Amino acid sequence: MTGFFSKLKNTLSGDESSDILEETEEEGYLELGTESPTDMKSKINVKPFVIENFENVKPILDALRASDTIALINIKPLKDKDLIELKRAINKIKKTCDAIEGDIAGFGEDWIAAVPSFAHIQRSNKTAPPQETKVSDVKEFEE
Repeated sequence: MTGFFSKLKNTLSGDESSDILEETEEEGYLELGTESPTDMKSKINVKPFVIENFENVKPILDALRASDTIALINIKPLKDKDLIELKRAINKIKKTCDAIEGDIAGFGEDWIAAVPSFAHIQRSNKTAPPQETKVSDVKEFEE
């Protein structure tokens, strides 16, 4: 293989006029891995976090700023402990999501999802349940 690179160098510098393709046919093929650095970066991580105190917010913010992680955050331990600290922690996460053009939403009573700019959280439309129709409300048409 070193012979190939030296012939390539000599050919490009104009020292030798041999054909590079002949050299590759003699040595065979070189297999390269299918994973490139861009393929590895395109993976998305979904990572669970638990907030037990305000200091637990930092790893969440770091993961969101890296723009490759969707954070699923359990807020129950801090919710049971201190609501003021919980509001402070959620506001910090919300400000970071706004800064990176991400999204944040709660689901259930004890979970929050925070996503970077490549994702969007679809919120359910809360519509009023269908009302029951009474027989007296229906107008009959006379023909």
